[in-house]
Amino acid sequence: MTTSLFLVQLINGLQYGLLLFLIASGLTLVFGVMGILNLAHGSMYMVGAYLVWYFVEHTGSFGLSALISAVIALLIGILMERTLIRQLYRRNHLDQVLLTIGMIFVFNALQGLLWGNDPLGVAVPSALSSAIPVTDVLEYPVYRIFVALFCVGIAALMYFMINKTRLGMLIRAGESNREMVECLGIDIRKLYTIVFAIGVMLAAIAGVAAAPMSSIVPGMGEHILITCFVVVVIGGMGSIKGAFIAALLVGLVDTFASILVPQLSSMMIYILMAFILLIKPQGLFSS
Repeated sequence: MTTSLFLVQLINGLQYGLLLFLIASGLTLVFGVMGILNLAHGSMYMVGAYLVWYFVEHTGSFGLSALISAVIALLIGILMERTLIRQLYRRNHLDQVLLTIGMIFVFNALQGLLWGNDPLGVAVPSALSSAIPVTDVLEYPVYRIFVALFCVGIAALMYFMINKTRLGMLIRAGESNREMVECLGIDIRKLYTIVFAIGVMLAAIAGVAAAPMSSIVPGMGEHILITCFVVVVIGGMGSIKGAFIAALLVGLVDTFASILVPQLSSMMIYILMAFILLIKPQGLFSS
């Protein structure tokens, strides 16, 4: 492997890992605070991609379409939590799995009715359509660098929110002892609504960001969900810091495996997960 190819794959792996973090952070946040195992989380990634495609077609502006899609995803999250997820708080994980799997089928059916089953694509915004020369013969797309920096910005914003704000204090308290939070007079239901809606919006934003880089196809959320579960398990259920580090690890391993050991690339992240769980059965940073 040449130095230039190594550099490109390193950037690809980091960018992919950061995008995985954007999805997995919402998944692990919801589980850590609310104890809800949301298998429909990947469907929100798909919804975000389809929404941005739809609004780009009607507005011609990727930035405006991304903003509208994020707001709609936030509203969807609020509606889901208040009508469905709220029924699961005192139920076991089997009930959570059954309901959220049912939600996957519902979202897939709605996607087929609204947008059909043909692959779709979103053009890269013109302002970010150029490329940066890496070597004399290799260039790297500016949009991919923008996505990586955007994900880093979201990670920094989440760190600030969770560690430096009152909402973050309540989130950390709810994760540690939700009964005590209720006894202190905090409206735990309102907190859960906010947390779940943020988790849904993060997944949808990841779908928005990924739309110009890959085809938008039915069921795209299920594949990414499996990878995100690997990230969450490696990082430790409920740990945002663990999700960040694990996402980067998974992104790098998956990217380099496809070049170095293509015949084993589909299983390398699972081998990584098994190896880490042998050493740290609760994940790298269990909450």
